This record gives sequence, structure tokens and C-alpha cells, in this order.
Amino acid sequence: MYTIGEVSEMFNLPISTLRYYDKQGLFPDIKRVSGRRIFANKEIETLRIIDCLKKSGLEIKDIQQFIIWCSKGKSTYQLRKQLFENQKEKVQLEINKLEETLSILQYKCWYYENAINDGGEERIKNINVDELPLDLQKPFKKLHGLSV
Repeated sequence: MYTIGEVSEMFNLPISTLRYYDKQGLFPDIKRVSGRRIFANKEIETLRIIDCLKKSGLEIKDIQQFIIWCSKGKSTYQLRKQLFENQKEKVQLEINKLEETLSILQYKCWYYENAINDGGEERIKNINVDELPLDLQKPFKKLHGLSV
């Protein structure tokens, strides 16, 4: 059992956020002792799921719906699974975009490392794509509008 202050520190969340989540119905079974919220392992697990869903781009109203589905038992398994499948797809798309961005950044780091070593950009500006390290050929083509 944890106090709101302990949970705040554990998750690096302001106490006001935890109170807001409670007011939004995200902890439907939270216990209170002398008017103070006492977080059990169930609420800790719920917070981990909330954190995951928020990081995946889900809004509080949709997280509320998930919590409602959870309270309805087995009949909502398919809805809950679909919610996670949808978020997984969105996250994978974001990862793909970030990987592409990272590869271009890696190419530009390589580019400037060589420019520094060469004392200029002349050789690198005229480099043939086949002369690049294999992992940099695709970002080079993407950056220069060549077919990938």
C-alpha cells in the first residue's frame, strides 16, 4: 500500500495529476483511509498502463473508456485487445519515422566527420552512393531524392 506522495515519487508525477486521474475515474476501486487515497498494487499496475497508453498517444477520455471496459469483465476482451492493437500500429509507424530520421542523422554525422578529416566537403559532395557504407546508402538516397 502506498500513499499518494509515494506514488507521485515512484512515477515522477505531480500529486495533482494523480488526483486528476482519480477524479476522471481511472482508479475506480481505490481505497481511502481517513479521506486519503491508498494506492494498492492494482492502482500501481493501472498507472503503468496509463503511462504506456499516454506515451502511445491515447487521450484521457480513451483511457477512461479502457478502464470502463476493464470493469465489465470478459465481454470486453476484444475491445481492449483492439485498442492495444491500434496503439501498437500507431507506435510502430512513429518508430519507422524516427528510424528514418535517425538514419539521415547518422549519414550527416558520417558526412561531417569525413569533411572534418578531409579538411573540406569536395570529395564527399561528389561521392558515389556505392562508395558509402551500406547502412548509409539508403539515407543518402532518401536525402538526395533518389529511388530507394
